[in-house]
Amino acid sequence: MKKDRKTIASQVSEALQFIRAKIKARPKIAIVLGSGLGDVADTLSEPDPIDTSAIPSFPRSTVESHHGRLVFGRLGNVSICALQGRVHYYETGELEPVLYPVRILHALGIKTLIITNAAGGINRFFKPADLMLITDQINLTFENPLRAIQVSIQHQQLYDPNLQEIIDQVGKEKDIPLHRGIYCGLQGPSYETAAEIEMIRRLGGDAVGMSTVNEVSLASSLGMRVAGISCITNLSTGISDQKLSHGEVTEVARAAKQSFGELLRGIIQNIG
Repeated sequence: MKKDRKTIASQVSEALQFIRAKIKARPKIAIVLGSGLGDVADTLSEPDPIDTSAIPSFPRSTVESHHGRLVFGRLGNVSICALQGRVHYYETGELEPVLYPVRILHALGIKTLIITNAAGGINRFFKPADLMLITDQINLTFENPLRAIQVSIQHQQLYDPNLQEIIDQVGKEKDIPLHRGIYCGLQGPSYETAAEIEMIRRLGGDAVGMSTVNEVSLASSLGMRVAGISCITNLSTGISDQKLSHGEVTEVARAAKQSFGELLRGIIQNIG
């Protein structure tokens, strides 16, 4: 059931009041942690978690490894908020549950948003456990995340160029190999066929997944600076003959968590 602007604003206001009553921190940076990448939130110092199931109107993730917590804490000496898990479009068949967490982060005063995901590699130079800095995106969910808002910022790059430079530099300083590429988002939940992967490759996609694109479009339109990082957890159908499973995705993401966590810590220190 689609919600109008007034209903969404009322729900966000109620959720904000609930969170503010529990959390004293006022971070300006947030991280959305994708499949298999949620362990980063467990490394925060001075953690102050809230189960998202307790937040009014907050959607519940049904996917394994998406724990459903909003964790306030410090990464190094920088105060941040980490969203441990997300809701995908295919879980509800509706766009608003995907966007609601971004609305909450914006209401909390977040200025910089780092969105991460587990993705299938399309670029033939990629291999499992590689990290990819997202430079742009292709939205094949066929949804418009800006339908219910007054768009104030237009004609800008979705992924902030200055943040990309910072992330590139951190990768070089820490000797963490970092690809650059375009992320393609689909509705899911099925993995793509070889023909679909070839189509996305011809469109310019380097990695593919079932999240991120609508979240980024909304966050950017709300004035947040956005950066995106994909963990390449598998090679897509047609690129590899191996059968795909969510278990494989989360296992590879966890294998990459050390370099991923080190990269995030460096990024946060540089922009914090």
